[in-house]
Amino acid sequence: MTVDDSGDGHELHGHHSHPPLVPPLADHGALAMNESELRDWGRRFGRSARAPLLVTITGELGAGKTTLVQAICAGYGVTDEVTSPTFALVHEYQSPKSLVHHLDLYRLDRPDELDVLAWDEIVGGPGLVLIEWPERAGARIPPGHVTLSLQHLPDDPDRRLLYAGHS
Repeated sequence: MTVDDSGDGHELHGHHSHPPLVPPLADHGALAMNESELRDWGRRFGRSARAPLLVTITGELGAGKTTLVQAICAGYGVTDEVTSPTFALVHEYQSPKSLVHHLDLYRLDRPDELDVLAWDEIVGGPGLVLIEWPERAGARIPPGHVTLSLQHLPDDPDRRLLYAGHS
């Protein structure tokens, strides 16, 4: 999987590339936003996303990870209800653009438990992959992915700080 930062739409290493997925104001930066703004940002991100793409989403409990995933999926064209796969670990959705896999690794104890999820096939596949709690996967997260991180703002409980970038 390759993300082309040049924005020229050429192919890199045999993969179709596209303009950067992270809006310039958020590229390796941070944006403070309320839930409505977070949903809007997520929908715009989903509209601009092109598969194959892996997105990791970190943040403490209640930071808004699933809310962001729901908005990205809506922008990407998923019409089914998007729910947290906390107990199933992975949910699969259809979109006109590609298949979408939403993984929540919170309940994983060890990275080797990923094997029962068909991890290698999912992260190496042709679709959009959204992963909550990616730190539970250890070194099995491949390079070249978009990273999103949500944090609570201590002085403003209605807003979140969104950090966005790519590895």
